[in-house]
Amino acid sequence: MSRLPVLIVDDERICRSGLIRLLAADEEIEIAGECANGLEAVAAIRAKSPGLVFLDIQMPEMDGFEVLRCLSPEETPRVIFVTAYDQFAIQAFEVNALDYLLKPFSDERFRRALARAKSTPQPSLANLVEGTPPPSRFVVRSGGRARFIAVEDVDWIESAENYVCLHAGGESGLLRETMNSLEARLQPQFVRIHRALLVNAGRIREITSLGGGEYEILVGLQLLKSSRRYQRAITRLLRK
Repeated sequence: MSRLPVLIVDDERICRSGLIRLLAADEEIEIAGECANGLEAVAAIRAKSPGLVFLDIQMPEMDGFEVLRCLSPEETPRVIFVTAYDQFAIQAFEVNALDYLLKPFSDERFRRALARAKSTPQPSLANLVEGTPPPSRFVVRSGGRARFIAVEDVDWIESAENYVCLHAGGESGLLRETMNSLEARLQPQFVRIHRALLVNAGRIREITSLGGGEYEILVGLQLLKSSRRYQRAITRLLRK
């Protein structure tokens, strides 16, 4: 019988030891390794391809969500978050985590989470890229406040270092995600017109050619300029 390889990621040794103890009691589990920070986790996931990762959220170097953002769809395993903080539950749901274990948890709560993971098939690359439905809304946080923005209401998105800025009507909000991952999740509703710009195709009001493969695009009330690199994307829009 093949066993499920499991990786444990937590910056606290006592927490890793506790998870190892619980996992060792299950004959269907093979412990693939343990990591003390996010950088180690990314390297271990790529090297060992675990079927399941118990992933802490707040860690040195890189937090749990940043770990997942570093991975391509084919590298991403099933994930159960393990954390002492309850404020990340919505974000965990957004990245399709199997479960969210809040420390301290009981042995029975752990066994339920593990049983669910073992009964959930590992998503194939085709499912990850093509079969995962796009999000219907974004959760934008500011301090202790969470604001929900429907995807269809977003006019355009621009990169802002390690974040992206969503623009919806006269409102804006920061989201911690990369442009590349957002583009993959939002196609074909959103179109990349610049390295730092994604636009909602349904909110485009006017496109003006500037020559040389560049365009001005009126999205909502904002005039944006495309780059030559994305000329084909604009051409496809004009053909529709």
